[in-house]
Amino acid sequence: MTLDYFYGNQAEQFSFYRIPKVLFTDERFRAISTEAKVLYGILLDRMCLSQKNGWLDDDGRVYIIFTLDEIMSSIGCAVQKATKLLSELDNKSGLIERKR
Repeated sequence: MTLDYFYGNQAEQFSFYRIPKVLFTDERFRAISTEAKVLYGILLDRMCLSQKNGWLDDDGRVYIIFTLDEIMSSIGCAVQKATKLLSELDNKSGLIERKR
């Protein structure tokens, strides 16, 4: 397979996940794996959709619904890895709060 260069405005056809730089520069997040940081970027992307849908909890905080199956599909991993990454974001860093 040969990949071609981008010409003109072709590069604008792609969407990107944004990952906060602080996850890579702040000492508090050094112990979190790069894969967990990428997952956090994906979760942040979903946050925008939830906000547009008006998904707010009783305290006015935006929440997302993102299942283990969706995580496994989005980053191409098995259930054990998806669970481990969520645990890093929840228990190890406090970046997310999971509810069942």
